[in-house]
Amino acid sequence: MARHLLVPGRGIPRPEHWLRRWADAHPDYRWAPRPPGPPFNLADRVAALHAAITADPEPAVLIAHSAGCITTVTWAGRHAGPVRAALLVTPPYLDPDWTPGPDDPPDYAFGVVPRSRLPFRTVLVASRTDPYTTFAQFEQYAEDWGAELFDAGDAGHIETASGYGPWPDGERLVAALG
Repeated sequence: MARHLLVPGRGIPRPEHWLRRWADAHPDYRWAPRPPGPPFNLADRVAALHAAITADPEPAVLIAHSAGCITTVTWAGRHAGPVRAALLVTPPYLDPDWTPGPDDPPDYAFGVVPRSRLPFRTVLVASRTDPYTTFAQFEQYAEDWGAELFDAGDAGHIETASGYGPWPDGERLVAALG
């Protein structure tokens, strides 16, 4: 048996977002951290995820969306804990050479995204029409992280604006992870 931790992106998912629907439908799923909304402070998010993972010796399945994927891979690069697997849904691509400019919001300061192989089974969900990441960039992330790549097709960013409330494919992927 595994516990499920939901790792949110930058904002607070709308009630119709698949992450919120899953949280409501599965009382045993826990937020890690609870969606705080902007600004996105990576250090705070990684610390909250670490606290949630290490709070229980039971292995966790991490379910991350967008910037939550960055939180997850950053955590894995700095910490260890009982994690069975991760579902990383449409991680945004961050150019390793990019630095925020003076007019960028402070929550754009993600830092360099770790590119080493993750120490647990990982499925990366990629969209061919994501506005933040090209399919080739998803493929590179999957290769770097040692993740299985799931091609979601023309799915946008797999969020409410792209038409995702219910997401049966995602539920099947989580079930296969344990």
